[in-house]
Amino acid sequence: MQHSGNGNWYMTKLRVRYQESDQMGVVYHMNYVNWFEIGRTETIRQMGYSYRKIEEQGFLLPVTGLDVKYHKPARYDDEIMIFTRIAAFSGLRLNYEYDVRRMTSDSSGQADGELRVWSSEESLPGERLVTGATQHVWVNRDWKPVRLDKAASELYSALEKVWLSGKG
Repeated sequence: MQHSGNGNWYMTKLRVRYQESDQMGVVYHMNYVNWFEIGRTETIRQMGYSYRKIEEQGFLLPVTGLDVKYHKPARYDDEIMIFTRIAAFSGLRLNYEYDVRRMTSDSSGQADGELRVWSSEESLPGERLVTGATQHVWVNRDWKPVRLDKAASELYSALEKVWLSGKG
């Protein structure tokens, strides 16, 4: 079964480090891709799993596609919020969406709770910097495609539960 649409947003915070910016203090464009990975990892963790646990079960989730749109630059020492959500998934594929935002004086109170989840109907706090999406496929250690709903029904059910909670 293919699930698609808008799920809940999970938030991860970080502060832009010096080595992530250039001499002008602007974040180098490829660092956003790293931040997308941080968002994915923390989203899975907030769901009660970890990539380590998934990999120990023999499953890998390589990136098969990447889309990025740069709206405004992040700068050295900015407080950043990485919002991540599952955009679509099936037994074989998993797609994420990202919305990277700078914390503003108006958003600091809204983003205090590390584990707070935003519904798809809520406005996200902060100033939008970058949006993007990644597409993934489930594979085994031999890089052969795997149907997660058949091979790891517990993990598939957890993803489905998170997905359905965002639809409610």
